[in-house]
Amino acid sequence: MKTPPNIIKYFIGLLTVIALRLLPHPPNIEPIMSTMMPFSKKWGWLSGMIFCLLAILSFDILTGTLGIWSLVTAGTYALLGIAAGLYLKNKKNKIIYYVGFSIVGTIIYDAITGIGTGMLFFNQSFMTTFMGQIPFTLYHLTGNIVLSSVVSPLLYKWVIINPKLETRQVLNKIALGFK
Repeated sequence: MKTPPNIIKYFIGLLTVIALRLLPHPPNIEPIMSTMMPFSKKWGWLSGMIFCLLAILSFDILTGTLGIWSLVTAGTYALLGIAAGLYLKNKKNKIIYYVGFSIVGTIIYDAITGIGTGMLFFNQSFMTTFMGQIPFTLYHLTGNIVLSSVVSPLLYKWVIINPKLETRQVLNKIALGFK
């Protein structure tokens, strides 16, 4: 059986998300978008979608918070993973593209998960939900702009396009270490 070439890179990406989400931080600052974008850029919309689903579900299972909210956030992020793959497909590894996508993606994400679910699940009025969402979206935008400026281009350069982190390369080094 042929070993998929990017398993190690996905593992590094998922560890990045989980580690950064476990660090104490202000609300709505999270690394999923900034980590997902390099995967979407390099391997396309399906890669971005799968990475988002794995990131949300693995974190929620690990922290014991799996529930209906997990499905809403995973589904919304999966759509953003698809969109990122389509948008970043032929773009260079530049901060401006990551930051631009993260701004639009954050607003879409917060509209669906914050405003949409606030009205749907909690029977809040649009204005109450919208006004309550503003501070959280500002935190989310700030975090995604900063993380997209730093994490996305570095992850692409150091992990995604790094041939030394191809699964076969890593497994060969491990095997040689045991000889």
